[in-house]
Amino acid sequence: MNIYEELEWRGLLADCTDKVELLKRLAAGPITLYAGFDPTGDSLHVGNLVPLLALRRFQLFGHIPIALAGGATGSIGDPSGKTVERQLLTKEVLDTNIASIKVQLRRLLDFDAAANPARLLDNNTWTAPVSYLDFLREVGKHFSVNMMVAKESVRARMEDRETGISYTEFSYMLLQAFDFYHLRKEFNCELQIGGSDQWGNITAGSDLCRKKLSAHVFGLTLPLITNADGSKFGKSVAGAIWVDAKKTSVYRFYQFWINTDDRDVIRYLKFFTFLTQDEITALEQQHTANPGARVAHKALAKAMTDLIHGEQATTEAIRASEILFGGELSGISESTFNDIVGEVPTKDLEKSKLEGAGIPLVELLVHSGLSPSKGQARKDIEGGGVNLNNVREANFQRPVTTSDLLFGKHLLLRKGKKNYTVLTAH
Repeated sequence: MNIYEELEWRGLLADCTDKVELLKRLAAGPITLYAGFDPTGDSLHVGNLVPLLALRRFQLFGHIPIALAGGATGSIGDPSGKTVERQLLTKEVLDTNIASIKVQLRRLLDFDAAANPARLLDNNTWTAPVSYLDFLREVGKHFSVNMMVAKESVRARMEDRETGISYTEFSYMLLQAFDFYHLRKEFNCELQIGGSDQWGNITAGSDLCRKKLSAHVFGLTLPLITNADGSKFGKSVAGAIWVDAKKTSVYRFYQFWINTDDRDVIRYLKFFTFLTQDEITALEQQHTANPGARVAHKALAKAMTDLIHGEQATTEAIRASEILFGGELSGISESTFNDIVGEVPTKDLEKSKLEGAGIPLVELLVHSGLSPSKGQARKDIEGGGVNLNNVREANFQRPVTTSDLLFGKHLLLRKGKKNYTVLTAH
């Protein structure tokens, strides 16, 4: 199986400028390719992953990937798929963002491979030194305005009388075309990949390479990912799902994937993981036979969290997920427990009540709202349905003291299988 067939069975092919010739070129030996990303934030998010993971797939097949940071283009903003103009960023902010993202890219690409190491380049390196007049002479003259306004990304914005499109964003296509030209000339880069919304920019670049270098280069687009319900992929109720654990905790990252819609889980195993075709087929069969077991969801969440955060972090995220199903609390970090706190009802408790002899468990159950009265609380406890910090309690007179506090401040109460409350002592 070659890389094209690999992308094909995964459903990762949207369009190609010349499939027949690209297949011939791929069969001839390693090809240098690139995918660009605009460093508009200091972290990648899951919506950025498809093209970057595609670079990794190419690298695993022996090809040479370039991750291109848009230090120049990112300062302008790509109008593709956007309804309003982006806020312009300073060079200092862009440089900081690129430095942060480079660390994350090391989880996705091998920059130290002996035969085909990945590269991270910044298009500001070759764009900034070019004068405006030289750019118009060397690049602008090869593009007609008629062609540019016919591109979907530009036309859609021009038809919107409220926002329109600025000359700045209108120029983005030429800058991206200049990137492909430069990479072909200096690095023998023959293939650009990107989301299907990049088709116009990619073909503009291949046209420029043909006109200025008489070079035959290729463009390949990947599908834009949408959820089965039609919503945009990569968002949760809390917002974007970031790769940086400081912006999206490992626990929430894991939860994002495990909460994938049943209709999407097999597609996402193909799109995002490096599991084999046979492995995914087996997971699909298990999922069809018993969707409630969520075997495919767990495989997806583990594979993605392993990839981005490492196996140790994944293990803790899995254990944290199990806490709300009665799992062990020992060894869980405070930050992970705080993520769990956000998933269940919470209530404040005066810490002084826990000092000395403490407070009877029945009173805590009433205070938490899990039991309506002390009488009912006693029945709940004696019936074996009450857990304190995920340990079953049978003694309704059991005193709860400061020694029971998790991280010196929390008590986790559960009644039955699913009724949780966290009491936070102040």
